[in-house]
Amino acid sequence: MADPRIDQKLDCTGLLCPMPVVKTRKAIKDMQVGQILEMIATDPGAIPDMEAWARQTQHELLSAQKEEGGRFRFLIKKTH
Repeated sequence: MADPRIDQKLDCTGLLCPMPVVKTRKAIKDMQVGQILEMIATDPGAIPDMEAWARQTQHELLSAQKEEGGRFRFLIKKTH
């Protein structure tokens, strides 16, 4: 399945916890409901951190994937 349309990209490469979550929260706040944010991180703790953040905020974590080069790619849909 093809990725949904990405409305905004956020590069958190090199940032450690909690900065990917902090920057994601700020980026989502400025987006419209239904828009999709792509966030890239290199912190291995980003996957559990983003899963917990999505549960707490009730935004939809569409995907959380480990990619080549130690990068993690997240697609997050703003729900409210």
